[in-house]
Amino acid sequence: MNHAIRVAPSALLAAILASPVFAQAVAPGPAPAKANPATKSAVAAAPANPSAAKAAPTRRALVSTSPNPTFDEGTIQRISAAMLSYTVLDVQGGWPTLPANAKLAPGAKGPDVALLRARLAMTDDLPADQVNGDVYDDAVVAAVKYFQGRHGLEETGTIGPKTLAALNVPVKQRLRQLAASLDRLALMDFSFGQRYVVVNLPAAFAEAIEGDKVVRRYVVQVGKPERPSPTLTTHITTVNLNPTWTVPLGILKKDVIPKMRKDPGYAGRMHMKVLDGAGHEVDPMAVDWSSDRAPNFTIRQDSGTWNALGSVRIDMPNPHSVYMHDTNHKEFFSADYRFQSSGCTRVEDPRGLATWLLADNPGWGRREIDAAIAKGERTDVRLAHKVPVAWVYLTGWATRDNIIHFRDDIYGHDEKPTLVADARPQVASAARASGFVLQSADVRPAEVKQVSYLDSQ
Repeated sequence: MNHAIRVAPSALLAAILASPVFAQAVAPGPAPAKANPATKSAVAAAPANPSAAKAAPTRRALVSTSPNPTFDEGTIQRISAAMLSYTVLDVQGGWPTLPANAKLAPGAKGPDVALLRARLAMTDDLPADQVNGDVYDDAVVAAVKYFQGRHGLEETGTIGPKTLAALNVPVKQRLRQLAASLDRLALMDFSFGQRYVVVNLPAAFAEAIEGDKVVRRYVVQVGKPERPSPTLTTHITTVNLNPTWTVPLGILKKDVIPKMRKDPGYAGRMHMKVLDGAGHEVDPMAVDWSSDRAPNFTIRQDSGTWNALGSVRIDMPNPHSVYMHDTNHKEFFSADYRFQSSGCTRVEDPRGLATWLLADNPGWGRREIDAAIAKGERTDVRLAHKVPVAWVYLTGWATRDNIIHFRDDIYGHDEKPTLVADARPQVASAARASGFVLQSADVRPAEVKQVSYLDSQ
């Protein structure tokens, strides 16, 4: 059963897609494969209380087992095709809104269920030959699970508040998510390798990709909305075992110095050393932490189980000074809401990722990594071959099995002006006249803010 949305483009929309501006963003990619309704997707919806994860530390957030990468050489082409499909749905009037008080549960019967079936069929979550009827039967349960998987929701097959909210997101908003995601990818310069790593920030998972297939997908924690993780492309160069942590200036001012002012003993309890400009250790009790001179000191945390970076840091030089690492706060990995860091990406299984990254380094298998960590000494292992890595911000994307995915715009990036420099006003006018809102055609200037946050937890 193919769950891709199948619609015929209008001549005008086809002309817009063939325009030079749009064509530059669309690179040839592999033909989509048929969808697999059994695919399990990541759980990434925000609970009402993110700290609830502490109450159930044994629970694990679910991630997809699909071998299809979130980001590959055909992603731009597939997003543009998804935009076309959703544009036609928009032109046709969009999908129905389900009532807030709708009685929707397995076994239910009535007009609300009939409306749900129609809604699910419009996006091919429910096969077209199952659209008729007003009973919440097994076909509807399967369709709801499929919809939930595409939207990063727990696949229960029942309609809870989060699923109802996702079903009622207007098609125009979904179009904007796809368009904004396409814009961001069009701005990225990334060379796909035989082996590469992708972190999709809104979905809060990372993928290790080898030979165009995901060989491992990792639950991650990324930046808080007030300290967002940046998008970037670079190379992973080194694995640091038992790393020390030098507190970055931003976190020093916002987090550490206020705590030192209240309690100078904080540094000692946290296994932190205060260093002067020459690198000499200074007694924290002798420092006036309320003075303007306090930020001139460097604070470095020793290696150990208390270290904010845990036992593994994955180094990837970039202008934002962020990286991937272990953490001593494991409890957040079981949460659906995993936007808890100060900008870096915390990985649930950093030793497993390090093992994969060091596959070409003789003598650095999992056993050797564990043994080196057990010694407690800092060890830096440079990769025999650098591995490309991309941190992307995709709130809407399509994988090669023709599944269209959506996630919440946790950082509010989808509503910001777009950045594509070569957009032409005439393409924008033609697109808007047809109801096809291509963000890449927006020529408004964009305000870009650089961020540089490192992890404080």
